[in-house]
Amino acid sequence: MYNMTFEELSGDYSQERMDSVAKALEEVLASALPQGCITVGVYEAAKSLNVDPDNVVLCILATDDDEVKDVALQIHFTLIQAFCCENDINILRVNNTRRLAEMLGGGGKQSGGEPMDLHCVLVTSPHSTSWKDPALTKVNRFCRESRCMDQWVPIINLPER
Repeated sequence: MYNMTFEELSGDYSQERMDSVAKALEEVLASALPQGCITVGVYEAAKSLNVDPDNVVLCILATDDDEVKDVALQIHFTLIQAFCCENDINILRVNNTRRLAEMLGGGGKQSGGEPMDLHCVLVTSPHSTSWKDPALTKVNRFCRESRCMDQWVPIINLPER
């Protein structure tokens, strides 16, 4: 009989946990989108953060493997991360912009056919209500637990469908 090591068990748990958080993130986006609570794009996100940071409930930074070495993008990310940390806004990093585009209900194209800037996505709270979403609570708990382990910007793998 084969006994699993602690590392193997925690790795399985960790992957299961990541899958669970990715599913919760998908639920958050699906819930926020029809309410108009999504801001897409680095520049648009920066404007929104400047105007009303207290309304932002989650910041998602997205890159694909080929964009990791884009210095300008990393500078934008660093500035956004610093602002979010200073304003107690939870941050997640995702590694699949194509899957993120699918989660946001499209192929990543704007109405004019231009590609969307999916590098930064903000989820805001509807002004009319206090948003109590179990999926958002799960994502926020994951971010909080990650910070307790000194991982200030946890990375989520968004699996293809």
